[in-house]
Amino acid sequence: MHNYLPLLTPFKRGRSLDHATWYMGSLMTLLAEKAQTNGAFGFLEYLGKPGNEPPPHVHEREDELFYILEGEIDSFVGQQQFNLRAGECIFLPRLVPHGFRIRSARLRMFILLSPGGMEGYFREMSSPAQKLDLPPEALTYASIDLEQAATKCAQYGARFLSTQEIVEQLPGFPSPLCG
Repeated sequence: MHNYLPLLTPFKRGRSLDHATWYMGSLMTLLAEKAQTNGAFGFLEYLGKPGNEPPPHVHEREDELFYILEGEIDSFVGQQQFNLRAGECIFLPRLVPHGFRIRSARLRMFILLSPGGMEGYFREMSSPAQKLDLPPEALTYASIDLEQAATKCAQYGARFLSTQEIVEQLPGFPSPLCG
């Protein structure tokens, strides 16, 4: 008996409005999604600025890898803190709380999610991008109902940390955004 994976179709994709969304004040280009990779991974390009960062959170299902193309971040992963600049990457294992702060005027990075699926959350919480740049005015996590976003995020296997969890699990993370 043979187990066969569904036949996947090769594809080419780059930055284009067809696959770009405005998500919480950032631009996300969905370069590969779960359906196209047989669930193996999702691959995104993220463009953001300070204030666009998600609240500290933990993923139950997927590992993440950030590769910085332009800019700088401070990343908080469990009890550790890392500074990353263009040309560097960081691996964020599932079940380990993490968050980041953008330390440059702009940040451009690739995000690899494995297995895929979390990119569906970004798609659901976004609006189609009107240009391949940051939205002129946008909702951010600081300006929305975090409970609604947290509920949707939980449907994809990730959970925002409470203020107490941030203090306990991410020492050094600046001014918690969520309660």
